[in-house]
Amino acid sequence: MKQSIARVALVVGDYDKAIKFYTKKLDFNLIEDTDLGDGKRWVIVAPPGSNECSLVLAEAANEKQLASVGNQTGGRVFLFLHTDDFWRDYYKMMERKIKFVRSPEKMPYGMVAVFEDLYGNMWDLLEPIKNLQQEQQQQQQ
Repeated sequence: MKQSIARVALVVGDYDKAIKFYTKKLDFNLIEDTDLGDGKRWVIVAPPGSNECSLVLAEAANEKQLASVGNQTGGRVFLFLHTDDFWRDYYKMMERKIKFVRSPEKMPYGMVAVFEDLYGNMWDLLEPIKNLQQEQQQQQQ
């Protein structure tokens, strides 16, 4: 049996503001934006080159959902954005005024820094250790 997580729902305050943040600040691709009627939309975004998983941006529909915007995990890191070049993406995000709440740090699993999205959800920007090891090997050649 083979299974995978295809999409993760992310409750947002406003479809258009969320689309703008993810596509303009993080360079995600807008995969789909379909009007479902009654103010609801099916909005899917994904990082460039991603085939594994995407985000469904779900606009809060009631007070309970609105209360969870920006804090879907109780203040813990919620999502993990893997990159093949940490420093390229880190500096680009800094230029775009993305708020980092933890400075870059080399960890046993890779180079990582924590940033917030427009609603305050915390993300890891992470270049996995295997990428770092490959870079070091290429530099030595």
